Parts: sequence; C-alpha cells; structure tokens
Amino acid sequence: MVAASKMRKAQQLAIEARPFVRLFYRIQRAAAIHAHDFTHPLLESRPVQTRAVILVAADKGLCGALNGNVFRRASQFVAQTRRRLLAEFPYGDTPQFAESKAIATLARELFEKGEVDAVDVVAARFVNTLVQQPVAVPFLPLGDLKGLEVPGMPPPLDAGVSEFVFEPDAGDIVGYAIGHYVNVFVHLVLLNAKASEQSARMVSMQGATDSATAMIRELTLEYNKLRQGRITQELLEIAGGAAM
Repeated sequence: MVAASKMRKAQQLAIEARPFVRLFYRIQRAAAIHAHDFTHPLLESRPVQTRAVILVAADKGLCGALNGNVFRRASQFVAQTRRRLLAEFPYGDTPQFAESKAIATLARELFEKGEVDAVDVVAARFVNTLVQQPVAVPFLPLGDLKGLEVPGMPPPLDAGVSEFVFEPDAGDIVGYAIGHYVNVFVHLVLLNAKASEQSARMVSMQGATDSATAMIRELTLEYNKLRQGRITQELLEIAGGAAM
C-alpha cells in the first residue's frame, strides 16, 4: 500500500511537469528564431576531450532491473571518464527544485570553466507503470536553439507566427531562459527517474507478493496431503490393532 501511494504521487508529478517544460521549450525556441547573432557560453560546441555524466539512479533496492539497466547504459560513458566521481547529490521521494538546481549548477560551472567539453544525462525515462526506459541524453552544450527538431519535444513555432511578443527583445529572453532551462530540464529528469523507480518497485513487490502467495498455496496443499496421509496411516494402524 505504501509503495502504491508513492508510485501514484511520483507518476503524477512527472506527468504534470511535462506540459510546462514543453511550453518553456517552445517559448525559448521561438525567441531564438527572432534573436539575431545571439551567443551564449552554454551553446559553445567544442571538440570533446572530457565528458561529464550525470547519472540518476535509485539508492534503494527492490526495484527490479531498473538500476542494472541504467548502469549498463551509463557504462558506455563512465569508462571514458576514468570513473572519477566529482559529486554526489541525494534526493528524496519528492524531488525538490533546489536539488535539481544544485546538480544543474555544478554541470554548468564545469562546462563554462572548460573543465569538461560535454555533459550527458543518464537516467530512466518514465513511460508507464510497466515500462521505464534507460536513456542517455546530451545536456551540454545546448546546441543550436534554432534547430527545427529535438527528440521528444514538439516542433518550435514558425518564424512567421506572432504568438509571442518579446520585451525588451528576443535576445534577452533567450539569455534569461537558457539559465533557467538547464535547471528545469534536470528537475524533469529527477521527476521521471523517481516515477520510474517507484513504478519499478511497485511492480517488483507485486511480483514478489504473487510468488509468495503461490508458494504458500503450494506448501499448504503439500502440508494437507502429508497430514491426510499421516491420519490415514494412524487409522489403519488402529484398525489393524483392533482386528488382532
């Protein structure tokens, strides 16, 4: 019951955050289309010599193969980073934005200082209660904001669409949005990871419960058979003694 309650809450938070992130994405891209000659440190693309990996996984067991799947996905990157741990960030059953911001801030500082040339996020993407996908997503640099398509996101608004009015100008809006977008993106990752964890744990515990119930049923049946056989044997011994 506790696992089911945590699962529903985690799933609801992950699902409710998606429309906000998608709208934020559309506004950011629409502003980028109208911003001319815009540059930002987080957009700088350079040859990748050092890569940082943000690995988001469960710190508790009883969640099936979730951690194993995520770790296998991360192993493709971790070997390249020589397994050097820079920081560890615990987070609770309900991820807080401050926790997400701390992770994003560290990644941003490492990238802006040139200590790493790219940052990837490896985590579980929540699909539904039965499906959690381990994914590796490029995080930094953000790339060309004027790009037309990004996997998992709706297409940006066309340049001719005047749905938004930007004040003081589109460039300032993009610069402001980028700083917040990295924090929001990490927060969405944590929400998805927690929803995946609680769902996987619920399914795993339900499977364990079903197996235990089946085992109890089989053992009870075996016990009753043995008990019946013993009673029958005692009755035969009594009847044999009386006949003598």
